[in-house]
Amino acid sequence: MKILSVLILFCVSFVASQAQSLNKLTAAEKKDGWKLLFDGQTTKGWRSFNSDKIGAAWKVKDGAIYLDTLQKDAGDIITTGEFENYELSLEWKIQACGNSGVIFNVQEGDKYDQVWKTGPEMQVLDNACHPDAKIIKHRAGNLYDLIESKTETVKQAGEWNLAKLISNKGHLEIWLNGTKQVETQMFTPEWEALIKGSKFKDMPDFGKSKKGRIALQDHGDMVWYRNIKIRTL
Repeated sequence: MKILSVLILFCVSFVASQAQSLNKLTAAEKKDGWKLLFDGQTTKGWRSFNSDKIGAAWKVKDGAIYLDTLQKDAGDIITTGEFENYELSLEWKIQACGNSGVIFNVQEGDKYDQVWKTGPEMQVLDNACHPDAKIIKHRAGNLYDLIESKTETVKQAGEWNLAKLISNKGHLEIWLNGTKQVETQMFTPEWEALIKGSKFKDMPDFGKSKKGRIALQDHGDMVWYRNIKIRTL
C-alpha cells in the first residue's frame, strides 16, 4: 500500500508539473513576436461565434481547453481578435472516432450562421475510425474538402498532435507533427477553382477574406487544445 501511495503521489505531481510547463512562451519566442491565445487556466480571449460569451461546454483542465460533450451550450468558439499574415501553432488531441477542426480567417455578422461559411478549415480527425477518414480531403491535416495531404502523420486518438498553420499574403501552409501537409496560394484563379469543386461552391464569401478570427470547432466530439500561440509575419 505504501508503494502504491508513492506511485499515485508521483503521478499526480508529474501531471501537475506538466500542466505548469504548458502554455508558456520562452524568451526566444517572445523575442520573435509570439503571443499566447490561451493562458492554460481560463477561456479568456475566446468566445462563441456571433456572441459576446463562451458556451459552458468549453472548459479548461490540466492546461488544455476542451469540449465537454456531456455539457449543454457548446458551439464553435473564436478568438476575440482578428489576424492577418501570421503563423499559428497549437497542439490538439481527439477522442476515438472524433472530429473537430481549426478554422481560420473567420468573419462574423448577421448573414453568417456558421464559421465555415467564410473560413477554410485545417482538419482535426481520428483517421482510424471516423467516417470522414474515408473521404479524400477530409483526413487529419488536410485543408478540408479542398486539398488532401500525401503524407499521413496524425497520431492515434488520445495522443497530442502538433499542428502549424502559416498564412502570409495568401501563401498557405499546413503542418502536422513536423511534416508539411498542404501548401497553396489563396486568392488566385486556382484557389477559386478549388472552391468551385468543393462543398463550399455555393457560399459566396467562403475563402475570400485575407484576415479574420480563428475558430475551434464543435463537431459533437470531445477534443482538447493547448499551447495555442500566434505571431504576426
